[in-house]
Amino acid sequence: MSDRTTTGRAERVEYVAEHLLSRAGVLVRLLVKQVRDRSFVRTEMEVLSILAEGPRRVTELSELEGVTQPTMTALVKRLEKKGWVERAGVPDDGRVVMIGITRAGAAARERYRDQFLAAMRADLESLSDRQLAELAKATESVSSFVEDLHERGAR
Repeated sequence: MSDRTTTGRAERVEYVAEHLLSRAGVLVRLLVKQVRDRSFVRTEMEVLSILAEGPRRVTELSELEGVTQPTMTALVKRLEKKGWVERAGVPDDGRVVMIGITRAGAAARERYRDQFLAAMRADLESLSDRQLAELAKATESVSSFVEDLHERGAR
């Protein structure tokens, strides 16, 4: 590999490392603003999405969301008041409490998801064919990257 190729690759690595997450975060925030129903909070929907995969401990939820345990506990209480999650003990260990999504929580998540995706589809429709093709390719690359990270984390 030539120095020129190495330099180009290093610059691309640096660019992606510096910009991918912040751009993805901005994209999500802009799309969330387009959701008509303001009874939903993005963080609540993220927690419901995690719980849709199965019950979790509060500590797991706080780690996955990158917030403190007291912050997650308050969020879980808010979700409980809305009837979107419920607490359940673990038969083998009375100290452990698992948080699970309720039917109402799953329905709320689905409503939010439908509105979010509708906004995104409308925005994607406004792109040129070239832009849409480039974004589709980038999405495939990000998906592959995520799968690789999951596999590395499983080892």
